[in-house]
Amino acid sequence: MVDDTARIDEILGRFPQIKRNALIPLLQAVQDEFGYISEEAISSIGSHLSLPTSKVYGLATFYNQFSFSPRGFYHVVLCNGTSCHMSGAGELLSEICKLLDINDGETTRDGLFSLEVQSCIGACGQSSVMEVNGEYHSGISVKEVREIINQYREDAGR
Repeated sequence: MVDDTARIDEILGRFPQIKRNALIPLLQAVQDEFGYISEEAISSIGSHLSLPTSKVYGLATFYNQFSFSPRGFYHVVLCNGTSCHMSGAGELLSEICKLLDINDGETTRDGLFSLEVQSCIGACGQSSVMEVNGEYHSGISVKEVREIINQYREDAGR
């Protein structure tokens, strides 16, 4: 198995042009490869582009598409925008946290689930909305959240 440093170097090799405009594509490539962006990757990207690590990290944190910790096999995204919030997203969040024993930004110990709360995922007319690995569940209740999470557990054999 190739170690992480070699995998990061391979990604950097795909971007031989040493320009700042390669920063976002580099971050995306690293996240696609690892599922998140590690401190090591941020440092390597900064060196490759002759940018301070703080600039790389600053840009990466500006965009909510980037994650800085490993995501679970099932990445749960709960919308907490105005419409979803008014439709009970707070209760859904409490239930998800209780079911998975994690909080926003965390991953379960077994690596099966991770949780992310977003301010809006753009499905306001279908609130409350939860997305899992690109599959959207809309108009859901606390009971349905339990059923959905349990179905994913069952699908994973856990």
